[in-house]
Amino acid sequence: MADQPSKDDAVWREKLTPEQYRICRQKGTEPAFTGEYWDCKTPGQYLCRCCGEPLFESETKYDSGSGWPSFYQPLADEVIAEESDRSHGMVRTEVMCKACGSHLGHVFPDGPAPTGLRYCINSASLELKPELKKET
Repeated sequence: MADQPSKDDAVWREKLTPEQYRICRQKGTEPAFTGEYWDCKTPGQYLCRCCGEPLFESETKYDSGSGWPSFYQPLADEVIAEESDRSHGMVRTEVMCKACGSHLGHVFPDGPAPTGLRYCINSASLELKPELKKET
């Protein structure tokens, strides 16, 4: 498991850019088609921006047409926490990094096989490590 930084708000404000803080710690959303990774095709592993926990593999990333990085599954069930989100007049499932609680985005039941899920993730919540592969 990645080393967890302190959950003190001042530490997060120092570690993250204002945009990353707004998204990761205040559950914000970046505008569609603007994030660093929405159309990235670089092979590698996507880590939590806040704590470095490995979350997604590039092999599970696909173009959902939504304007956000989309994955059909996380590296493992135990890296993602889910919570009901009833904000903005709708019901969605928020996904967070289980290690540090960082807001990642939402998961929807309209993804491709084999899972049928679409993990719609903010680029600001992620850090791509090119060519890093899942340990087996």
